[in-house]
Amino acid sequence: MSPRAAGPLLLGVRHHGPGSARAVRAALDAARPRAVLIEGPPEGDALLPLAADPGMRPPVALLAHAADDPGRAAFWPLAGFSPEWVAIRWAQSRDVPVRFIDLPAAHTLAAAPETDPDAGAGDGGPAAGARLDPLAVLAETAGYEDPEQWWEDVVEHRGSDGRAAPLAAFEALAEAMTALREVYGDGGGPRDPVREAYMRQRMRAARREFGDDYAVVCGAWHVPALRARNTASADKALLTGLPKVKVETTWVPWTHRRLARAGGYGAGITSPGWYAHLFAARDRPVERWLTKIAGLLREEDRQVSSAHVIEAVRLAETLAAMRGRPLPGLGETLEAARAVMCEGSGIPLALIEDRLVVGDVLGEIPDAAPVVPLQRDLTRLQRSLRLKAEVQERDLELDLRKETDSAKSLLLHRLRLLNIGWGAPTASRGGTGTFRESWRLRWEPELSVRVAEAGIWGTTVLAAATAKAEADAAAAEELGQVTALAEQCLLAGLSQALPAVLRALADRAALDTDVAGLARALPALARSLRYGDVRGTDTAALGTVAAGLAERICVALPPACATGLDADAAAELRGHVDAVHGAIGLLGRGDDAEDAGDGDDAGLRGRWSAVLRALAGRDTVPGLIRGRAVRLLLDDGALPAEETARLMGLALSPAAGPADAAGWIEGFAGGASGGGTLLVHDERLLGLIDTWLTGVPERAFVDVLPLLRRTFGAYEPGVKRTLGELVRRGPGTAGAAAATAGAAPEGFGPELDPERADAVVALVRMLLAGARGEDDDLVDELVDDMVGVAR
Repeated sequence: MSPRAAGPLLLGVRHHGPGSARAVRAALDAARPRAVLIEGPPEGDALLPLAADPGMRPPVALLAHAADDPGRAAFWPLAGFSPEWVAIRWAQSRDVPVRFIDLPAAHTLAAAPETDPDAGAGDGGPAAGARLDPLAVLAETAGYEDPEQWWEDVVEHRGSDGRAAPLAAFEALAEAMTALREVYGDGGGPRDPVREAYMRQRMRAARREFGDDYAVVCGAWHVPALRARNTASADKALLTGLPKVKVETTWVPWTHRRLARAGGYGAGITSPGWYAHLFAARDRPVERWLTKIAGLLREEDRQVSSAHVIEAVRLAETLAAMRGRPLPGLGETLEAARAVMCEGSGIPLALIEDRLVVGDVLGEIPDAAPVVPLQRDLTRLQRSLRLKAEVQERDLELDLRKETDSAKSLLLHRLRLLNIGWGAPTASRGGTGTFRESWRLRWEPELSVRVAEAGIWGTTVLAAATAKAEADAAAAEELGQVTALAEQCLLAGLSQALPAVLRALADRAALDTDVAGLARALPALARSLRYGDVRGTDTAALGTVAAGLAERICVALPPACATGLDADAAAELRGHVDAVHGAIGLLGRGDDAEDAGDGDDAGLRGRWSAVLRALAGRDTVPGLIRGRAVRLLLDDGALPAEETARLMGLALSPAAGPADAAGWIEGFAGGASGGGTLLVHDERLLGLIDTWLTGVPERAFVDVLPLLRRTFGAYEPGVKRTLGELVRRGPGTAGAAAATAGAAPEGFGPELDPERADAVVALVRMLLAGARGEDDDLVDELVDDMVGVAR
């Protein structure tokens, strides 16, 4: 045994530090203690034997939660390079007793149910909020700006071979922490004195059993307090009267990404993938690391050869020498990879940082491990809702007006948000009402793994879906992703996640200057507002965001359409105009409906009509968009037939280019928007198109023919046949004369006849109520929408 100070072997470590892990293994090999005590909740002692199971593969986490409230939980993550995990496996491989000695989770969860569960394991020192970061203080004292770089230089790059002074690093770190605690006290950690008092009690119990021949593996910050000569009575006084709850513990798989500090974990590290590599690489870590980078880039079809790797290694070593570092660190290797393998680009470097520096390694737990609380909660919901998990595929029809069916819908939507694809929505066979949903269910064996993965978000389906939605909102890069997430939250009834999602939505909407992005985002919000009340969700805040989004689109769309768009860009914007028109129609059917119907521009629909008028009358706007704007105004009753004929005449005049005129026709009468039926019933418009088409020069006709085929080819066979008969009869003369005289063609009235139209409303209402089984309020709403569109 190597000589050391009297008393137990105190090994102060940095949690998830590979250098500390190697040093712990070397120190234990040298000292060979009779027992190993580890910072962690004592409730986990019963689960420690599972660490030796071949099916256990870190990263994993010890999970403790209140038995009567699974939402009150804490995690103690362990990676393969964590010193605690190395100590556990060392003790188990030598049949040495191993125990946890930190404050029991029963007290931790009872005293602070709102505590961030990811901070449960602590770290090498205080880690969260305003607490002191001891590594940062030591790094600054040593003249380093980056604590991670200091730690690499003094620990990671000075690995122990287990033969020379294996305890020297621990003694030096303990001296440094002692000096810090003399200055900063407990460093702002109010729970530390209680935790340390309990640890000292467990150490006294170990001394009675093993003497001083035992080792303690804990955060280096705690070592000075564990060496302090506090009396047993003083420690007992600190622990007397602590609140307590009954807890349950289990193992859950963990990921490197959840070990990252950027993920919100208080004891997290910046580069778990890099640290895992340092721990696993027995020799030549820089060469092996850059070889991994080369392999990743080759998988992404980038040309990276062995020569690139050799040159990158040389550059990393040169950078380390210039900076006075013992070995190249993560910074030097990434700089070398960017310069040599990425050609100076930050895009592939971002891929390297995501896939390798952080990584997505997922741990595994053996079948003998207790199930995670999320799985238990899911099983409880399946039983209460009578939703049996079956391998056979089956269809499920839900009526959301029924309480049980509504609860089933919420469960399936929440599982989908958690990427647990037990059910997939399908087209309903019983109707298209908003109160109906159809699902196709099939339970695959791998879904149990998905449940375990989702366990990192929470211990109940509701809590996990809420946390996942909030995290997705924070990570979303595009406005459309956030709006889709808001719609998912409404479908899943995640009212607690909506504030965070709406904040992200408002932030991205305020910064997004791309009108196409704004236009893609609005329809989902409109659908959510229109039908969110089906599940009783408060959508008031969502309405404010949607209204602001619509206003920005109204301002930004006209300039965007008048900036020299090519055919593809014009077609894309035409689709956005259609989508925004439908969305504003849904948003404006409340207080704005009457304003829009009266032609008053005070309402949202009125402002949108003004935008369409501006698009329809600007020569700089592509014909495709101008024609579509005219058609939308005509369908809404906001543009008289005479004005429509005038605008068409201008668009199809000899002064207009043939391609632009053909685009106008496609926008006005193309697609599945009923343009063919409109031409059948309005021979004035058909006559104008016929007159223009017969006057197109031969060379230009060849150019516009594909556009015309695409426009008229989409019509129903009956519509095309009727149009052919009208053209054969000669609609041009009659249509032109009618347009000039301002009269309607023979057999058609000049305007919609309200009395004749209203006569069918009662029949439509009866058909909807009988065929779809909807309630009276919804039928009235649907009929009002149909009448509004028709008028």
